[in-house]
Amino acid sequence: MNDGANPLGEYLRARRALVTPEQAGIPQHGSRRVPGLRREEVAMLAGISADYYLRLEQGRDRSPSTQVLESLARVLRLDAAGLEYLLGLARGQSRRPRGREPRRETVPENIRALLDAVTFPAFVESRHFDILAANAMAAVLSPRFVPGHNRMRDYFLDPAERDFYPDWEAAAKGILAGFRTSVGSDLDDPRFVEIVGELSLVSETFRTLWARHDVVRREGSTMTVNHPEAGPLELYREKLPIPGTSGQVLALWHAPAGSPAAEKLALLASYALGARDPDDEPIRARRTQRPAQRAT
Repeated sequence: MNDGANPLGEYLRARRALVTPEQAGIPQHGSRRVPGLRREEVAMLAGISADYYLRLEQGRDRSPSTQVLESLARVLRLDAAGLEYLLGLARGQSRRPRGREPRRETVPENIRALLDAVTFPAFVESRHFDILAANAMAAVLSPRFVPGHNRMRDYFLDPAERDFYPDWEAAAKGILAGFRTSVGSDLDDPRFVEIVGELSLVSETFRTLWARHDVVRREGSTMTVNHPEAGPLELYREKLPIPGTSGQVLALWHAPAGSPAAEKLALLASYALGARDPDDEPIRARRTQRPAQRAT
């Protein structure tokens, strides 16, 4: 990691600004000049000296104990993912050996075979959210779920993503938090620097959300998306780590058997195989009116 960088201090400052005095149980007297908590308030609540906390934020002390970090996590209202990320920053561990160029990502053959075997959308993404492999159904669900695309770049640079995700802003926070968690403390990783640098230059929304330093575990959730032909689809999205890789994840989009979304996916699958005409009435009759406004 760059010796001049201070990711631990940046994270502490960002999270401190998001905790209100009311949340911390501190009475307010008069106006406050800083958002969130003051340094001395964090130190008091964590049971450490104000001078020591200042050294942590300024990067003059980079070896806090686990006990201190857990106390700070409690004060800053971090969840399990936030605490794990905080501990990782303090350790300064990098997944990439110093002085070596990153090797080309290779998707295991058994995972490629699995992609071809499943009948619902599935793809493999790297720890940088680059799509490395995908099945035909992934492209049917979204033309951006194909190898060569990066989920971060598409999300903030492609206007079609705002149509695809009805609650685009909420999903934006999630994908950013997942990206930060995925890279962890390896903040000098060239691909990470490239993606963050590009998006910071062109997207004000990215800059604003990135400054929050949110983190979240990369795990499954329920997502609602708007398909241009099938309309709204409520799907399960699983994210399964692939053992033996450098952070690759298998993303699976599926629906409960017998649900409207499952029926629509089955119709989309038949179109993908060329068995039906995309203008057939069954899927057109199942369309639901899209939201009138797109997120900004």
